[in-house]
Amino acid sequence: MVKKMLIDATHNEETRVVVVEGNKIEEYDFETESKKQLKGNIYLASVTRVEPSLQAAFVEYGGNRQGFLAFSEIHPDYYQIPAEDRQQLEQELKQGEVPETDEDEADSDIEDLGGDEEDIQEKTKKTRSYFKRNYKIQEVIKKRQVILIQVLKEERGNKGAALTTYLSIAGRYCVLMPNTSRGGGVSRKITNQQDRKRLKDILDSIDKPDDVGVIIRTAGEGRSKLEIKRDYQYAFNLWDKIRDLTLKSISPALINEESSLIHRAIRDIYNKDIEEVIVTGKEGYKIAKSYMRELTPSHAKKVIQYKDDNIPLFQRYQVEIQISHIYDHQVNLPSGGSIVINQTEALVAIDVNSGRSIKERNIDETAVKTNLEASEEIARQLRLRDMAGLVVIDFIDMENNSSNIQVEKRLKDALRSDRARIKISRISKFGLLEMSRQRLRASLIEATSFACPSCGGSGVIPSTEVASMMVLRNIEEEALRRRSKIIGVNVPTDVGMYLLNNKRRAISNIEKSFEISISITLADYMVAPKYEITRCDENGDLIVIGGGNEHRNEHRNEHRNEHRNEHRNEHRNEHRNEHRNEHRNENRNEHRNENRNRKNHKKNNDTQNNSMQGDNSQNSNDAEKENDNSHNKNKNRNRRRFNKKFKDNKDLNENSDIKEIGIQIADKKEQFSKEEEVEKKVAKKKPTKKKSKIKKSLAKKSKPNKSDIDEQT
Repeated sequence: MVKKMLIDATHNEETRVVVVEGNKIEEYDFETESKKQLKGNIYLASVTRVEPSLQAAFVEYGGNRQGFLAFSEIHPDYYQIPAEDRQQLEQELKQGEVPETDEDEADSDIEDLGGDEEDIQEKTKKTRSYFKRNYKIQEVIKKRQVILIQVLKEERGNKGAALTTYLSIAGRYCVLMPNTSRGGGVSRKITNQQDRKRLKDILDSIDKPDDVGVIIRTAGEGRSKLEIKRDYQYAFNLWDKIRDLTLKSISPALINEESSLIHRAIRDIYNKDIEEVIVTGKEGYKIAKSYMRELTPSHAKKVIQYKDDNIPLFQRYQVEIQISHIYDHQVNLPSGGSIVINQTEALVAIDVNSGRSIKERNIDETAVKTNLEASEEIARQLRLRDMAGLVVIDFIDMENNSSNIQVEKRLKDALRSDRARIKISRISKFGLLEMSRQRLRASLIEATSFACPSCGGSGVIPSTEVASMMVLRNIEEEALRRRSKIIGVNVPTDVGMYLLNNKRRAISNIEKSFEISISITLADYMVAPKYEITRCDENGDLIVIGGGNEHRNEHRNEHRNEHRNEHRNEHRNEHRNEHRNEHRNENRNEHRNENRNRKNHKKNNDTQNNSMQGDNSQNSNDAEKENDNSHNKNKNRNRRRFNKKFKDNKDLNENSDIKEIGIQIADKKEQFSKEEEVEKKVAKKKPTKKKSKIKKSLAKKSKPNKSDIDEQT
């Protein structure tokens, strides 16, 4: 059948590209003005955070979110390592002495299909693993480091874009990799050995730098040496412009933007099998014509402008109806069967049903025929919807193993023309086939739709009975809080009617138990499970609490905020107490050190004054110390005697005698203290020699007589 490429560029807000074979869509791509493609863009970016736990870095490049740069995607030129290590690694790379890593052998049941560009060769992978094994990202990459990156994957939901520093610049027939010296080769989809050998000879004859790699794309099959060299020169000139602009820019900055959809369609989708490129819209026709002349001047005559104003281009070729069916979950098959497609964020589940297929003689023939039709349609739907990630297909169970092999072969043949790289396994005993598909762009569902406000994207809503019970439980929960005497509820019409007719008694019991008033209002604009609960605050103002998930999230946020505030207050008090104790200890130590220094200073002054006195004063001081020591010895001896006598007489029974002994001991102690005061006064007034005599006489007088003590006791 005749293949044609249809480009609808009538409206500036949206551009659509379709490849039809007869009247059946084979390829579909679109682009809107509000959401342009980021994949393939080159930015000058800076590292904002290095995460050792992920062995990755987060990069600010000017997008909506920070990009994710894995350690394996960082070129060794950006490593901040010593010059000796860098020279040694460069020598090993030139000599090809990079150690091989121990990798598991590929599973024989998994086969690689599709893919327009050849991946970097195995030696380059070993080089990346070698660098990754010998270094860690926190050792070689630093914060605020400036790097040149390219977007690998688009932003999805809360996830940022996936980035790489291994750049690739795509042309019509070849792909230039400016910083991958050991990468390059011929596309795997070119299977003719003679053509592969010829293309490799052309690659060797191209004069290119040592640090640049080149890949011959599938479109280069059968092309002459002149055409491939011209395409290489176009890509290399673009790289020179990128390099010059990078040196003049300040991060974050956009260095090179990927071409528009018309350019990408002619560069990537167009091939020699397409006979016509029909474009509607003057601006789109000019862009397509000029770009085709630049890439392949001999094919510029295939670009035709559509000029019929009565019938739109897609209506004439019956494309609009097929595009509208792309959004359906169920796709019908010619035999009466169907496939049901359910897509999640990272997984696509496809179920094959026989449906009304009853023309065959037995069950096994019906299953085989339905599975063969489903294999071709599944491959087509994967391309049209650009569904990526893990794909699980549940085929109808077949009795013979030969039937499984037949279905697998049909599916693989249908997937070989896919531009995305695909890994496919065999049908298991459970009738399941698993495959993974590369993500080329955002899927059709993600790019053109958003989650339903009623069901939240789940596709189902609760029944009237379940929604009514949810509302009733939340009314009771709000009544338990006792925040208001009046509670209002806005609910969908069917839910409100169910509550008023079937749950009137339960509502009245809540009103009596908590002494509140509940009013239910029917809202036609609401759909279950949405509802609103309102209450009055202290000032009489009406407060809308929310309902459904909003009500649940409100309570969850309240609990979370309470817990967060408690934790914050505890941490704040601990920090305050620690700071207070530190400040107190510092002041105490400073004050103690000041007193100690003051005392030391006073002692030093006293020692200096004493050193100024003569030898007589030193002798007198020594004598005075000896007298003081002897007096203290006598005093302590007398105290021990009194204490011993007092302990020996503990068993006395009369309280009066014990009191008299205590009084006498107290008198003796007072006498000793008075004598000490007298001694100190005398020592201050008279010389030291006389002091010693007076002390001796006082000591003799103060000695108690042993007979007197015995009589007293």
